Amino acid sequence: MSVNTSLLNRLGLFIGILLLASGVYLLDYSAPVVSQEATDDDDAEITEMDLPPADSPGYCLICHEGSTQTFTLADGSSHDVGVDLDALAGSVHGTSNEDGALGCADCHDGVSFPHNDPLPETDRAYTVARSVNCTSCHEDQTENLADGVHYSALIEGNLRAASCVDCHGSHDVQPVDEPIWAASETCGDCHTTTFVEYEDSVHGRALFEGDANAPTCTECHGVHGIQHPTTALFRNRSPELCATCHADADLMTEYDISTNVFDSYLTDFHGSTVALFNQTAPNVATNKAVCYDCHGVHNITEADDSKSQVVRENLLVTCQQCHPGATTDFPESWVGHFEPTVESHPFLFLVDLFYDVLIPVTLGGFALLIGTDIFRRLRQRLMGKGSQS
Repeated sequence: MSVNTSLLNRLGLFIGILLLASGVYLLDYSAPVVSQEATDDDDAEITEMDLPPADSPGYCLICHEGSTQTFTLADGSSHDVGVDLDALAGSVHGTSNEDGALGCADCHDGVSFPHNDPLPETDRAYTVARSVNCTSCHEDQTENLADGVHYSALIEGNLRAASCVDCHGSHDVQPVDEPIWAASETCGDCHTTTFVEYEDSVHGRALFEGDANAPTCTECHGVHGIQHPTTALFRNRSPELCATCHADADLMTEYDISTNVFDSYLTDFHGSTVALFNQTAPNVATNKAVCYDCHGVHNITEADDSKSQVVRENLLVTCQQCHPGATTDFPESWVGHFEPTVESHPFLFLVDLFYDVLIPVTLGGFALLIGTDIFRRLRQRLMGKGSQS
């Protein structure tokens, strides 16, 4: 009986020691995991009371501030865990935001720690997925985006199409018009060949020289609701797009460009046909020339530039795109957007002058004859009534 008591005492002592050791271990390792770089006091004790609220930026920054850790997706692409706080503060969502700086949860709503949600498998899918966060605040832009060519491509499964993050960035989002060429440079990240042409055009050179009036990519194509530029609708309405600037008398005066170019195009057989299609059947294709058929699209130069498609030396080749049988004298039959002058087209100038005089004189003569005839008839009628009385 004494042996059993001794054995039980020893067993109890062993269990007590084991429990004590387990308690020490649990106290040591169940404490919140906090970076030791968060404090300069190595002796400071960190408890749950020291942690920021779980829905505050400070809570997220325990792990994400200055972290050099990365995570790897299934396709092997690697991404940083750390957040650049200076870039975030200097963004449109940072300290300059008129509604106050956004917190992590404003964009990453519903994200909790630990992060157990499965990550996208590819780098591209991860970028597109991050753009979904933008839709919760930017409702109008999202609605316009739904009608655009980029969003349509994404819905169809083409993940190469641009998403919010591709154009605006993520933590470092900046104003879209600072500098004024920022939007066009962003488009050039994907549309590289087009951007090179545009950059060397009369519009592109003006823009990168700081001319705020120069058309940018978004001013011609739109912003979020960008439509496909190869549709019949875009083609039929493209003269109106050019007219936004080239029919503005005040704006064109600054560049010594005549606004008659648009009016003369509409009176020309090319423009009148396109205008008719635009008014009656805008989605029906027409083979009549629009502005960019003659002047170019992104590679437009000054009309008198040696590389211009409408300079007299190159005009025949331009005309032959639609009129393959055109001969060397074909362009001579078209005055273009300019009113005839004695120096440029003397015969046409005289014909125009003749009709400018003939038509008013003829109509004025008819009006005078009709007027005098009406006066005569009234006078006779009044005189007849007077004689009867």
